[in-house]
This record gives sequence, C-alpha cells and structure tokens, in this order.
Amino acid sequence: MIYYSTNKQAPNASLQEAVVKGLAADKGLFMPMSIKPLPQDFYDSIESLSFQEIAYRVADAFFGEDVPADTLKQIVYDTLSFDVPLVKVSENIYSLELFHGPTLAFKDVGGRFMARLLGYFIKKEGQKNVNVLVATSGDTGSAVANGFFGVEGIHVYVLYPKGKVSEIQEKQFTTLGQNITALEVDGTFDDCQALVKSAFMDKELNEHLSLTSANSINVARFLPQAFYYFYAYAQLKHAGKADNVVICVPSGNFGNITAGLFGKKMGLPVKRFIAANNRNDIFYQYLQTGEYNPRPSIATIANAMDVGDPSNFARVLDLYKGSHAAISAEISGTTYTDEQIRETVKETWEEHHYLLDPHGACGYRALAEGLQPGETGVFLETAHPAKFLETVESIIGETVEIPAKLQEFMKGEKKSLQMTKEFSDFKSYLLSL
Repeated sequence: MIYYSTNKQAPNASLQEAVVKGLAADKGLFMPMSIKPLPQDFYDSIESLSFQEIAYRVADAFFGEDVPADTLKQIVYDTLSFDVPLVKVSENIYSLELFHGPTLAFKDVGGRFMARLLGYFIKKEGQKNVNVLVATSGDTGSAVANGFFGVEGIHVYVLYPKGKVSEIQEKQFTTLGQNITALEVDGTFDDCQALVKSAFMDKELNEHLSLTSANSINVARFLPQAFYYFYAYAQLKHAGKADNVVICVPSGNFGNITAGLFGKKMGLPVKRFIAANNRNDIFYQYLQTGEYNPRPSIATIANAMDVGDPSNFARVLDLYKGSHAAISAEISGTTYTDEQIRETVKETWEEHHYLLDPHGACGYRALAEGLQPGETGVFLETAHPAKFLETVESIIGETVEIPAKLQEFMKGEKKSLQMTKEFSDFKSYLLSL
C-alpha cells in the first residue's frame, strides 16, 4: 500500500517508510492511498468471530500487502492478548471497555501493535538504534513505553507536561528504565508535541539520529484502533442491537475517532459518530462555524483530551475532501465543563452503579443527551477510573479499588529528566546522546 501526505507536498511512501518516519517531509500526516471495503459476508458473520480474528481481517486490509500473513497474524494476536468487552450501562447505552490491557488504557492497542510492527521492520532492515519520540498528555506515554519496553534496537523518549498528568499515569512510564527515558517538560502537552514535530523537521538531528514518532500521527499507532470498533459492532450484533448504531468518542488528538471513521469507510454499519470534547472544544467550534481555530490547551480533569490543536484533524479533513458539510453529516460534537463531567460520573455511579473515568463520562453524557429513538449508543471508556484516583474518589465519595496491574507500577521509583519547552535545549540533549 502506498501512503501519501495530507499536505500533498512530499513524495509518496511505503508502509515501512511511513511507520519508520512517522511524519512526512512536508509536515503532513501519512494516509493510505486507498481504504478497502470489507466484503458483506464478513459483516454477515462477524458476531461468530473472535476479537483477534476480526482484527486480523481489518489489519490485512491495511497492512496485508506489506507484511507477510503469518507475521501480521502474530503481531495482531500478540497485541490483543486481552478482551475489550461491551458492557450495558443504561437503556440502549453501552460502554466499550478499552482498559483491560497492560496499562489499562485504550492506547495499549495502538501502542503494542506499533511496537511489534516497527520491531519487525527494524529487524528486517538490520537497523540498530532507532529512537522513538512520543509526546503524552497521560495514557499514550505509558502504553507506548510499555509496548516498546525491552524491544531490541529501539529507545523511547517520552515527553510529558510537568505536573499535568496523574501520579499513576506518570509512574507507568517513569519507573521502567532500560530503553525508556522520561522527559518532564516545563510546559503543556501542546509544547511537548511541538518539540517532537520540530525534532522530525530538523535536518541536523535526522542526520545524527534515526527518529520516529509513536504518537497517533504514526499510521501504525492510529489505524489499529479501528479494530475495536468492528469488535463493538460484533458484540452488538450478538446481542441483537446492531441497528442504528451511534458511537461516541471522547476526543483529544482525534486519532481514536479517525480510526472509527476509517472503519465506516470500510463498510462498518455505524449510523453516525459523536466527538465529545471537554473545554478544549476546537472541533466542536469547527462543526458550528466551519472554521478551525486552534488555541492553547486548557487543563481539565479529563486531561488526555486537553489538546488545543488536534493533529489528526488533518486526516479527518482529508477523509472528507475538506468538506465541512460532509464532516458535519457524519459527526456531531458536544463539549462539557469539569463540573458537568463530575456530575455525570456521580449520577451514573448512583443510578447505574457504573464507574466512569472523566473521559468516558463525556462520551456517556453525549449519548444520554443525544440519542434518538431507535438508536443504540456505544461510548468508548478509554481508561480505567483508578488511573484518575483522586478525581474519581472525590466525586463519588468512596474508595476506588486499584487493580493489581496499577499497584505494581505504583511501587516503582520515578526517574525523569527535566526539560524546558525550548527546542534548542531539546535538540542539544538529543545531539548529546
């Protein structure tokens, strides 16, 4: 499969080049030249297939031309060593629980898949010393760090905003050591992302080091996220609830919803999507006005969605040929304050005894307010509530049980390097490696 840049000013690339480079030379994001629809018989019998079987069929449509079938199958099956159950919360509203992986967040799917695919390409080329740069507002860092932990020939640098990720999230990538280095940046997530993008565009750095990105700008990170949309549909079909499906995605950098939109282009029967924002409502405003006005991010209790200039918006635009009308026809938006998020977590716990994390709360609320008669809603519960322990406990006034996997991380000792948000400092650090 050939990949092109959303900016249309860079040479086309193979899958391997797109994954290893991360970002196109013209600063655009890579997109597959075509999106293959899956045959009707796949959808007719999808409820009888396992998560891994479904995911392999989807992966084959994206990556099958470039990766041998047995290798791709192994990558998919290794990645998905955990379930993603669909759980009923209230009448016609279901939670797709994406927090059953090693770091208890949805990014385990993309992070683990990318680590394995990149590992395959590096081995194939006999490359040594590839440096993965990743900016995180919380869960990306832990999923990527744990996905790549101990992978030969790859060193990961996680850049995160000082004081703006929860303690549990921070512990998941600052305690690993070995081939994982945490850089604590005195700034916001957008500053971290800007440092990563600038590093890719710097000629001197790229001559000195082999760099790639593991953010959702990388096709190997965001495309695998399509897997669980298909699996959600399969579970709904099994329950006899697969007509008029509405999927609501808590949205920050927009990689997650973009993967869902790719699924729809492949024939997945989703009626419409809702992008749920916190106060960082850049996309919501775009839907209302047709104008995209990025601005500095605002800190909220749903911190993984605190993004003021979502990278993957470029892919959404590209997917719909820049048409505001076409985008608005398939995606609606909502935006919620911290107060509304707290209210939703509390009410859902009291009424349905279902504990939401602050991001999932935005998704649930949008469905509770916006479902039409005859529709079935699915929202993505993107991380385990215990990852936001203080926030969630203060809302419900009860102790939240910490899963064993998280307790293990909490025992580790934090090790991080302090970094300013100035690119010159980051560049000097990388050149000194």
